[in-house]
Amino acid sequence: MKLIVGLGNPGDKYEATRHNAGFWFVERLAVSSGAALRRDARFQALVGRLDAGGPWLVLPQSYMNSSGRPVQMLAGFFRIEPADVLVVHDELDLPPGVVRLKRGGGIAGHNGLKDISARLGSHDYWRLRIGIGRPAERAAAADYVLHRPAREERAAIDEAMARALEVLPLVLAGDMQGAMLRLHTEAPAQERARPADEPIPGPGPAGGNAQRPGSGPGRSG
Repeated sequence: MKLIVGLGNPGDKYEATRHNAGFWFVERLAVSSGAALRRDARFQALVGRLDAGGPWLVLPQSYMNSSGRPVQMLAGFFRIEPADVLVVHDELDLPPGVVRLKRGGGIAGHNGLKDISARLGSHDYWRLRIGIGRPAERAAAADYVLHRPAREERAAIDEAMARALEVLPLVLAGDMQGAMLRLHTEAPAQERARPADEPIPGPGPAGGNAQRPGSGPGRSG
């Protein structure tokens, strides 16, 4: 893995909102590894590196809906292929406390992923999906992601990120199957307690997020 991208919106207004879960993870990774994230005007992003030969850490500062431009510029400058990119983002289709790793697939209405896929010309990058759950009303998703999670939800999200950080060395070593096996089998308590035939809460099909046009901080489907 050569590029780890956290998705979110810049500024104090959005810092603690659900849509910034990707920012939270990469910021936590930077702190734990002693990496400094510095503003780089060339790439419209905060940029750092885990170590001299490690992956680049990136927090796009162009707002969620335009996240792809900094990713495209960095990947092009350092000649990084999509398969060597890990994008960390919030996921409505997973409850708080659940985190999943996968490569490729659809964008499930996520504007950050939509722009990255368009800019890279590929869906074939890795995603670390941090569950934030869905609102009771499907149409409220765009506002939901731009609000703070409840205290217990944030605690569950923090626990999920801690588990993801524990398996990150496997990801960096290229053992993606090992990372997925460990991450996906170490389910949080609330998920283990759910009957096998009980669906994850949340109305509507996957990817049915409310639409929010433009290049601002929201999410569309």
